[in-house]
Amino acid sequence: MDRFDSMRLLIRVVERQSFSAAASDLGMPRSSATTAIKEFEERLGVRQDHSPCHSDTGGELYYRRCKAILPEIEDAEAALTGSEVRGLLRIDVYGPMARTFILPKLPIFL
Repeated sequence: MDRFDSMRLLIRVVERQSFSAAASDLGMPRSSATTAIKEFEERLGVRQDHSPCHSDTGGELYYRRCKAILPEIEDAEAALTGSEVRGLLRIDVYGPMARTFILPKLPIFL
């Protein structure tokens, strides 16, 4: 398992509070998830609490950093691979302008 997959797994384990649920979400055996987290802990020399409410562990700090970093990495990869644009688009426009310019083109955009 590469480093980024390990980060994704760690985030999922912490958020789901379960190795089984995290492994199921990521389509992997529970034993593989357990082994990957154990290797992470050994590599970094920390004991992950697997609970987002305990902020006194090095693992919690690593979890928060991974949670912030991974979306940026995924966006960068998506930009290079030509993946479809995803996300929420908000448009603030005056009502008559929306009816005239935006709404007629909305089906094409969607």
